Amino acid sequence: MGNRIGIFGTSGMALETRDIAYDLGFSVVFIARDPLELTAFSHVGDTILESDIERFSDMPYAIGIGESATRKKIAARFAGKIQFTNLIHPTATFGQNQLEELKSRQGVIVCAGVRFTCNSLIGNFTIFNLNATVSHDCVIGDFVTVCPQACVLGNVEVMSGAWIGAGAVINQGDNDSKRTVGENCMIGSGAVVLKDCKANSVYVGVPARLV
Repeated sequence: MGNRIGIFGTSGMALETRDIAYDLGFSVVFIARDPLELTAFSHVGDTILESDIERFSDMPYAIGIGESATRKKIAARFAGKIQFTNLIHPTATFGQNQLEELKSRQGVIVCAGVRFTCNSLIGNFTIFNLNATVSHDCVIGDFVTVCPQACVLGNVEVMSGAWIGAGAVINQGDNDSKRTVGENCMIGSGAVVLKDCKANSVYVGVPARLV
């Protein structure tokens, strides 16, 4: 398939993922969930159905969908059948050894302007959107979404499936007790997190409060 890459999704995040792929020299094939989604797709680009994907199993794939639970379902559905690759925009920057750590994962999407400092562990199928920052000694779980300009400070653990809204700030923990954002937790855009956040909950505001 040459330099082609398949991108699951046909909405905004898929288009942003396409832009990263273009900058890396790929041509893109979008993957629509069903015929209705395929018909509704109005952008320029090749598109196939999920049901046809095994005919294209020799090209790499990325999941261009911002919603964590949907990414998780797609990753499970096609595990072992296709190759999921990482897409890292050339303008993203990394502290010592951090890029090598990220490249050891699969399905990670890093948009333009993202900054990682050092000594953080990054999960599979994570998304770091435009100009997000992840500081030192963090642990980012699988299927986490970090939205544009969000800032995850040092010694923070963001557990699997969590969603960090645009411009949110997760204030740092310490070496003995990381600040924790629980599994599947949602942090609202612009929120400032000063305390640990419970799993399967929503936090908004400054300072962030449970709603």
